[in-house]
Amino acid sequence: MNILVIGSGGREHAIIRALKKSPKCEKIYALPGNGGIADDAECVNIAATDLDGIVEFAKTHPIDFAAVIPDDPLALGLADRLRDIGIPSFGPSKKAAVIESSKAFSKDLMKKYGIPTAKYESFTDCDTALAYLKTQTLPIVIKADGLALGKGVIIAETLAQAEQTVRDMMLEAKFGKSGECVVIEEFLTGPEVSVLAFTDGKTIVPMPASMDHKRAGDGDVGLNTGGMGAVAPNPYYDESKQLRAMEEIILPTIAAMNEENRKFKGCLYFGLMLTEEGPKVIEYNCRFGDPETQAVLPLLKSDLLEIMLAVEQERLSDMDIEFSKDACCCLVLASGGYPEKYEKGKQISLNDFPENIFVFHAGTKKKGTELVTNGGRVLGITAVRKTLAEAVSACYEAAEHVEFDGKYYRKDIGSRALSINA
Repeated sequence: MNILVIGSGGREHAIIRALKKSPKCEKIYALPGNGGIADDAECVNIAATDLDGIVEFAKTHPIDFAAVIPDDPLALGLADRLRDIGIPSFGPSKKAAVIESSKAFSKDLMKKYGIPTAKYESFTDCDTALAYLKTQTLPIVIKADGLALGKGVIIAETLAQAEQTVRDMMLEAKFGKSGECVVIEEFLTGPEVSVLAFTDGKTIVPMPASMDHKRAGDGDVGLNTGGMGAVAPNPYYDESKQLRAMEEIILPTIAAMNEENRKFKGCLYFGLMLTEEGPKVIEYNCRFGDPETQAVLPLLKSDLLEIMLAVEQERLSDMDIEFSKDACCCLVLASGGYPEKYEKGKQISLNDFPENIFVFHAGTKKKGTELVTNGGRVLGITAVRKTLAEAVSACYEAAEHVEFDGKYYRKDIGSRALSINA
């Protein structure tokens, strides 16, 4: 089969690596791909949000199956358009992708169907939102309603910070149209868990839970990023919590989407907080997470292409999906200054890597024979080992074998997960 993969990050690289293992996989086209993906697929310089360009490419090339990975093209309806021209695709419809593309929709869905989440209110008027803030306890969470590259969530510690955040989103358009509506919700506490799940709208198969590290600095301080690293499995998510989340959140979400005539087919991401009252939803994503995917897919023992085909054909219940019992760590190497201003075009040297290390490229590109930086998150150094401690140690050892000007990474990825068993 010839497969079209939409996207350009480390998540897409991990997915392409997994797809390549399938005996059915003949050729992969990546639109647009990146410098590392170019070693595993044919990269075509068409942006993931250029729906017309992607559809035209699909019409003029022998594509048997497509996987639409990022949030933006899913929210714009790319999976629908590919199916409309006869190309079966992995990824939810535009109607289903709204579970991520509108936080107000997802919060209203949870309220309507009794799915545990933080208390909240949504606002389209800035003055009304500012007045509401004065009635709330701090800290408080403020979210841009739409997509914002994982950065549209601010935890405000003071009223002044909260008010400025609302003004930035609603009046200054810091996140463009995504901030025209804001969601203000109570601040929850507890360990966070990321659960990716395959679903065909009828059956749902959760993958091993992971722990993302979203803040830029050690000790979970600094600005939110797209994610500075992840580990799997998440030791906080024990069997009793898994069962409770399945009964109270995961299955009810699929049922709610079906009831709303928005059948979800693809990968549904549950961002959970394990509060004292039980698991609660922080957010939904309509796709694989990044960098969680890089920490979860290396544990997959089954054929990813077969799973994706089963999801599209609504026969996921026939699949026996198996994951390794090992542990995985993904350490993100970023450009200095990320997630704010950073420079691109820095030459990357990958020197004599230790064995059994996956290097997933995110913000890289080829410049002649050189590999150079081309984004905030540059590489995901990933290791699978028998224990999490061994996986974390292997990642940090391997990180020393990468050189580029301004290389930055957190020094504490996995430390919280390891502390639970210390």
